[in-house]
Amino acid sequence: MNRQYRTIIVMAVAVATAALASFGVYTALQRMPVRTVEVGTVNVVVAAEPLNVGTQLQREQLKVIAWPAKNQVPGAFADPNDVIDRGVIETIGVNEPVTSHKVASKEQGAGLSPVIPQGMRALSIRVNDVISVAGYVVPGTRVDLLVTVRGGAATANEPMSRTVVSNLQVLTAGTRYDTEKGKDGKPQPVTVVTLAVIPEDAEKIALAQSEGTLSLALRNPLDVDPTKTNGVKLVNLMRGGLTPEPEVNPVTRKVKPRPAPPVAAPPPPPPVIYRIEKYSGGKSTSEIVN
Repeated sequence: MNRQYRTIIVMAVAVATAALASFGVYTALQRMPVRTVEVGTVNVVVAAEPLNVGTQLQREQLKVIAWPAKNQVPGAFADPNDVIDRGVIETIGVNEPVTSHKVASKEQGAGLSPVIPQGMRALSIRVNDVISVAGYVVPGTRVDLLVTVRGGAATANEPMSRTVVSNLQVLTAGTRYDTEKGKDGKPQPVTVVTLAVIPEDAEKIALAQSEGTLSLALRNPLDVDPTKTNGVKLVNLMRGGLTPEPEVNPVTRKVKPRPAPPVAAPPPPPPVIYRIEKYSGGKSTSEIVN
């Protein structure tokens, strides 16, 4: 038997042995009993559909699922009857647990009232597509509120515009809750915007709304610094690069004097000119010397 046949026989025996060994291991694994580990679970109430802020929860909007007992959700409910008729104060997604931090108490009910932070008030202003920043003012955004007054004693009969209150939170945009709309970045036309304000700012906005025209300036949510401006009058706006009006001290109401214009240096004196006359042979000549 030559070397080629011996090699073929050895390879065939090796393949057959490997196949038998693999089949034996597979058979042994199949005969092993399956061990199941029981994991303790608890019932948790979750949302069966997206729930917007202000929604009054109903039974069909909820469902109960098994949740691992080792990873319980703080503030979760086990019985749907404990959350029925409560108002949603934070948006809840599908299959997201309903917790006590995202729903109001039964005494508070539903609607806008439970959403208002403690110590603040909800104030609504009428807007249009321009005032509401072309519809990009949606619930959760933050804005500055500006007022433009056409004239009066407070502005010396001159039109003026300035920021009244800055960094206000928008509670609602429109006549109903539309928190899901606007999340995709598309504009949402509204006619009423409701803001969360402290009582002092509510008085300022109410007066500004009755005396002038309101505008909203959309803010970056990471920009929390207050807007500090003195406002602008029409005369200053139209002056451009000309000399501004004298400033008035808001405490003493006295006009601050303008700085004196710089005095130009006097021109240098003219050079002294000397005239020399010479007499020679009865003739007179003159020469000018600097």
